[in-house]
Amino acid sequence: MLLTRFDPMKDFRDLEERVKAAFQVPALSDTLSNVTGFTPSVNTREDKDAYHVEVDLPGVKKEDIHVDIKDNVMTISGERKTKKEVTEKDYHKIESFYGRFQRSFTLPENTDADAIEAKSKEGVLEVVIPKLKKAEKETKKIEVK
Repeated sequence: MLLTRFDPMKDFRDLEERVKAAFQVPALSDTLSNVTGFTPSVNTREDKDAYHVEVDLPGVKKEDIHVDIKDNVMTISGERKTKKEVTEKDYHKIESFYGRFQRSFTLPENTDADAIEAKSKEGVLEVVIPKLKKAEKETKKIEVK
């Protein structure tokens, strides 16, 4: 089970996003997203040994992806640089898509931050966050005085 920490500013950020969306012109927003960045989709799952985070990063090179951990927060960031060029007989078209992204996740307390592994394959980044092994605790008897 992934733990979610209370974020008192979440409602304000959600409100800000809804206000931004209300004033955007659809045709213009597609053009602007090519320059300003993108938000990759993320899938998370848990098994008995680890948490798994899968991030869809099409067009992002492995060397442009950064996974950092600070104060029990894992941040996945990077930059997408794509250039698409079409040249035909009397037609030449170049489209460039550039954008930075960043997603942060608070790690549960039962994770082993030193053993986290990340690999990128076919446009998908998979981060495996191992759980700490719980030692079986013996029952301790307390003498009643």
